[in-house]
Amino acid sequence: MIGTIRIQSEQSIWEKILHLNWGFVLVISLIAFIGFASLYSAAGGEFNPWAFKQMIRFVVGLICMFVIALIDIRWWYKLSWPIYFLGLLLLIIVEVKGHIGMGAQRWIDLGIMRFQPSEFMKLAVVMVLARYFHIVTLEDIRQLRILIIPVFIIATPVAFVLLQPDLGTSLMIVMAGIAMIFIAGASLWIFISAFVLASAAIPVIWHFMHEYQKQRVLTFLNPESDPLGAGYHIIQSKIALGSGGASGKGFLQGSQSHLNFLPEKQTDFIFTLWAEEWGFFGGVVLLGLFGIVFLYGFWISSRVRHDFGRYLSLGICINFSLYVFINIAMVMGLIPVVGAPLPLISYGGTSMLAALIGFGLMMSCNVYRDSKVTRV
Repeated sequence: MIGTIRIQSEQSIWEKILHLNWGFVLVISLIAFIGFASLYSAAGGEFNPWAFKQMIRFVVGLICMFVIALIDIRWWYKLSWPIYFLGLLLLIIVEVKGHIGMGAQRWIDLGIMRFQPSEFMKLAVVMVLARYFHIVTLEDIRQLRILIIPVFIIATPVAFVLLQPDLGTSLMIVMAGIAMIFIAGASLWIFISAFVLASAAIPVIWHFMHEYQKQRVLTFLNPESDPLGAGYHIIQSKIALGSGGASGKGFLQGSQSHLNFLPEKQTDFIFTLWAEEWGFFGGVVLLGLFGIVFLYGFWISSRVRHDFGRYLSLGICINFSLYVFINIAMVMGLIPVVGAPLPLISYGGTSMLAALIGFGLMMSCNVYRDSKVTRV
């Protein structure tokens, strides 16, 4: 059977549960509870409209995570391509009949809920690349022709996401895909050449960017040029971060957020709200928890005996870490505002569910780390 994974020894359901890393589950839960507290504060000390819904989403996502973690890894190997093509189909549906919100067409409305397929597409790209590179040998990966298929795997969903438009998610998919190619062992000269070509193409890319995207870049270079317009977000974010000091102003005491100077405080700029109330030390604690998540993913990838699990766990870990880095760098003014949520913290069901599904796949790699995957 193509892609068969032969399990060396059958495990009972209790043995599988014991192989779950409960310390990791605790870290995830701590990060999520920081998110609940921040959303509670963002609403002025109320569970509605954000914190309570986010708690329900976390419980549902946690159940999904455990179910995914206990499913035999061979199923995820075999389902990688179907999941990828399903993701593409959903992106096409978004383009044809998607829900429009905040000037973008990114969601599918099911009546009882809305979800953003591009969030799940990031996981699908990592899964299918992990399968592809599992089959390719290390000698072949150094040949340029072997990278033609991965380029199409990455570029196809990126093209649909750009039509929404969603430049931030598009860049996330590209960076996650490049990271997968790098950890698979592609030659360094390929990345250097790609960087040179991308740099040369900047004028062309700039020409095709939307006006608001150009404005974000210009605002990043000089926020004070439009302090009440495009530069307002980042200026207020910096003020809030600075006003928090070392120990913060205290829970529910953030002036910038509670006086509504801080925009999007429940989504993209929620780290700023947390840092204003809990200060530098609170920010370091949160970053430390995120660091543990990254180390856990790296630890799993070093233990897994099959390349599929090694690439999958590390790819998901890198994807998660990229979101953390980009969001925090964005609110600190180190990069342009791209609209990336902070995983497990920012308000949003799709982002929460996608993160927990990714963690479920990572834990599945750990439970079935001794499986043998046949290269075919």
